[in-house]
Amino acid sequence: MSLVGNWSYPTAIRFGAGRIKELPEACAAAGITKPLLVTDRGLAALPVTQSTLDVLEAAGLGRGLFAEVEPNPNENNLMAGVAAYNAGGHDGVIAFGGGSGLDLGKMVAFMSGQTRPVWDFEDIGDWWTRADADVIAPIIAVPTTAGTGSEVGRASVITNSETHAKKIIFHPKVLPTVVICDPELTVGMPRAITAGTGLDAFAHCVEAFSSPHYHPMSQGIALEGMRLVREYLPRAYADGADLEARANMMSAAAMGATAFQKGLGAIHAMSHPIGAHFNTHHGTTNAVCMPAVLDLNAPAIATRFDSAAAYLGIEGGFDGFRAFVQTFNDSLGIPRKLSDLGVTGESIPALVRDALTDPSCGGNPIELTTENLTALFNAAL
Repeated sequence: MSLVGNWSYPTAIRFGAGRIKELPEACAAAGITKPLLVTDRGLAALPVTQSTLDVLEAAGLGRGLFAEVEPNPNENNLMAGVAAYNAGGHDGVIAFGGGSGLDLGKMVAFMSGQTRPVWDFEDIGDWWTRADADVIAPIIAVPTTAGTGSEVGRASVITNSETHAKKIIFHPKVLPTVVICDPELTVGMPRAITAGTGLDAFAHCVEAFSSPHYHPMSQGIALEGMRLVREYLPRAYADGADLEARANMMSAAAMGATAFQKGLGAIHAMSHPIGAHFNTHHGTTNAVCMPAVLDLNAPAIATRFDSAAAYLGIEGGFDGFRAFVQTFNDSLGIPRKLSDLGVTGESIPALVRDALTDPSCGGNPIELTTENLTALFNAAL
C-alpha cells in the first residue's frame, strides 16, 4: 500500500434542530443578497419549502424559487435553472432538498457564468481546470433528506438526457460555503424515502470502507457512519418524528459523502446507469445492488469487514455483515431484485457498457470487467 494521498475535508456546517432560521445569516456569510432557492418539483409546494422562503422574505432576501428539477436531474433542467438565475439577477444559490435539488442547485451556481457546456467539466483528470473559477456563484446547501450527502460534496451528478448516462461534474468551488443541517426539515419524509436515502448513506460508507485507496480519516468516518445508520435508520423508519434518529441520520449522510473521498465502487458504478436508464431512486438502487457487490468483493474486503462487524456489534465477521445487509434491506421494505425496480435483462449489455465508464469503478477493490459486471447485474436482477 502506498501511503500517499491528497485530502480535502468539508466546509462550515450549522447543525441542529431549528437552525433553518439562521439562513439569512448564512447568506450574509456567503455574500449573498438575492438568492435563488433551487429544489425539486415535489418539494416546491410543501410547507417545509414555503416556510424557508418566508424566512428569506422576512429578511429582505426575496423568495426566488426554481423547482423544475427531475428526480434524476439532467442538462435541460440545468439550462432552465441557469436561465432563471441570470434572468432574476441572483447572486447566489440555496441548494435545497434531497440529492436532486442539491446537485442541480450546485450546478446552477457553477454554470451561471461559464461559457463551455457542462460536459466539458466531467470528473476526468484535470477537466475541472477548464472552468472559470471567478464566476462560480456562492452556494448554501440545505438538505431535507438524510442520505446523499451532496451538501458536503464538490461534485454533482447530472444525467445526459440524450445518452442516458450519468456524469459526475466536479470543481473544488462547488463545495457549498455554508451548510445548514436542520433535522426538523427531514421529519416529513415518507418511510420509503427515509429507507432509500438512509441506505444511500450506508452504501457510501460501505464503499468508502471497501475502497483500496489510502485515506485513514475517511476510513474511520465510514466505519462510524455505518454504525449510526445501523442504530438510527430503523428508528427513523419506524417513527418519522424521532428527532434524535433524524439528527443522527443527517450526520451519517454527511459522513458518508465525506468518507467517499476515499472512493466508491461497483455499487455506484451499477446504480448510476440504472438510474439514468430506468429513472430509479438512487439510494434504493444502491441497496438492491449491495449484496451482490459484497459477494464479488469478498476476497479483497473480508478481513477488513471482520473487524468492522465487531465494531458494529454484528456477529460472524464478513459473512455476518453480508447476512446483516440483506436482513437490513428486508426490514426497510427494499426490493430484493433489480427487476422489481423495472430493470430488464435486455438492458444489461448497455448497463455494463455505461458502468465500465463510470468513475466509481476506480474505487472498487476488485477490478471491474465486462465479465464480472455482467455477472453482477444478472445476480442482482
